[in-house]
Amino acid sequence: MLKRFAPHLRHLRDVKWHFVAALLCAAVYGVASGFGVPYMMRFVFPKVFAEGAAELTRMQILGYALWLPAIFLVRGLSGYLNHYLINFCGFRVLEGVRTDYFAKLQRLPLAFFHKHATGDLISRGLADTNQLQMTLTNSANEAFKQPVIFVSAIGALIYLSYQNENVMFMLLCVISIPIAVVPIRVVGQNLLRRARQVQSSMGSVTERFSENLGALKEVRAFGLEKREETRFRDTIRSLFHVQLKVVKYAAALSPAIEFLAAFGVSAAFVYAYHVQLPWEVFFAMCGALYFSYDPIKKVGFVMNELKKGAAALDRLEAILNEPETITDAPDAADAGRLRGDVEFRDVTFAYGEAPVLHAASIAIPAGTVCALVGPSGAGKSTFANLVPRFYDATEGAVMVDGRDVRSLTVASLRRNIALVSQDPVLFNDTIRSNIRLGRPGATDAEVEQASINAFVDDFARAQPQGYDTLVGERGALLSGGQKQRLALARAFLRDAPILILDEATSALDTESERMVQEALRKLMRGRTTLIIAHRFSTIRDAGMILVFDQGRIVGSGSHEEVYASNPLYRRLYDQQQIG
Repeated sequence: MLKRFAPHLRHLRDVKWHFVAALLCAAVYGVASGFGVPYMMRFVFPKVFAEGAAELTRMQILGYALWLPAIFLVRGLSGYLNHYLINFCGFRVLEGVRTDYFAKLQRLPLAFFHKHATGDLISRGLADTNQLQMTLTNSANEAFKQPVIFVSAIGALIYLSYQNENVMFMLLCVISIPIAVVPIRVVGQNLLRRARQVQSSMGSVTERFSENLGALKEVRAFGLEKREETRFRDTIRSLFHVQLKVVKYAAALSPAIEFLAAFGVSAAFVYAYHVQLPWEVFFAMCGALYFSYDPIKKVGFVMNELKKGAAALDRLEAILNEPETITDAPDAADAGRLRGDVEFRDVTFAYGEAPVLHAASIAIPAGTVCALVGPSGAGKSTFANLVPRFYDATEGAVMVDGRDVRSLTVASLRRNIALVSQDPVLFNDTIRSNIRLGRPGATDAEVEQASINAFVDDFARAQPQGYDTLVGERGALLSGGQKQRLALARAFLRDAPILILDEATSALDTESERMVQEALRKLMRGRTTLIIAHRFSTIRDAGMILVFDQGRIVGSGSHEEVYASNPLYRRLYDQQQIG
């Protein structure tokens, strides 16, 4: 089973010497436990309690007495260093696995996230990676340490049996050891199934948290607090039940092995009585027998951890092995600075089996302001999202400057595209940093010029720390108009030849909309602009209008041309004018 985890052990490369030191400390601990303690019981204690002990000098008594703290000092120090170093290595593994997982999420196509709940993905990146780290480090450590203890204990048994010519005692003890393996197999079979259920239930709990925190206003506005509490309690109760089953199986292992070990000691006790084995030899051999059973018990713990780790690994590998469909072709070229000619050639796209865009063919010359109009779900957003390769066409080709977007590197293509969405996403960082996302290498002067163009400069300088003021999570400390203008400043700074606007003036007050519209007119000048329009007041500057219906382009041309020739556009336009 350990082979399954091998690929993730590569994260130990940077700390390999720490790991080697941890294993050496484990070896010292194992020898001190498995051989040192029984040896002391056999040869040190009798020196003090046997006949003639009264003749010992104080220095001899002190020397024998120091054996006990010396052995436990070696055990304690080596055990401490082993625990510290193995956890140091474990945290490095955790760091690497989480980074791999997060990096994978950055490369997956947007379509992947339509099929997976955010909370579950977070749980896999936190809870499952944490379980995998514990499995990799603890199991690797115990898989080395426990055999050393076991071999040392068996060595002590053999040595003591040979010294006292009681080979049968040693054989009796050793034969009883394999019986203790039976509970490990029985428990392990049940534990893997329950561990998978726990990891899945943890994902559901995180999903409930994420969903609730993302809808705080809606929950309060509709009085859903009690409903949310009930749903969360039910999810937690489900987790409680499966966790308890894991505990039931895991906790049963240790007493089962100890019970079987007790039979081995009882058999040894009867045998020792019949052969009149000296008490110091019997107790020393019992100590060695204990240290041979204890590793088996710990192996049971390792098997439990491996089962839990396997369940976590299944969930992680489902993401880590997910195909990355939006990638650079082997011969992909750098796009350089594009002019902005956009053309769709018989493009069909489907999220699943049902197409949401059918055989779209249209040419949009560079510098054209093109509005995408139609009912909700008609395919407008899908059309725009195909240009920056958020998705790839199922059939046909999306062309920019006469080149298929799939023939260009993804990074260079997207450098030529600026996006301003309906609900702009701001990070919990400063105003300056959020604007600089448009072009990370921009100077402060360039950032401030972009802010002036987007009417951000005045309100930014009015903040307590000016451009260095934090905007809060998702821009919570800014108004809707301020967030929208900040997103426009980001687009100004990017200075891309292609601009995608997803109803950038919706839900704004009159004053904010006036400033945003003015900034937009300045931003669109000379750029190929795709406006995903929900309100017809936003398309008055459009030179071309594309009308979408059920995934098809059913009309194209200027406002006057489309209004005269397309009944759907005329109906939608008239409805908004009347409204």
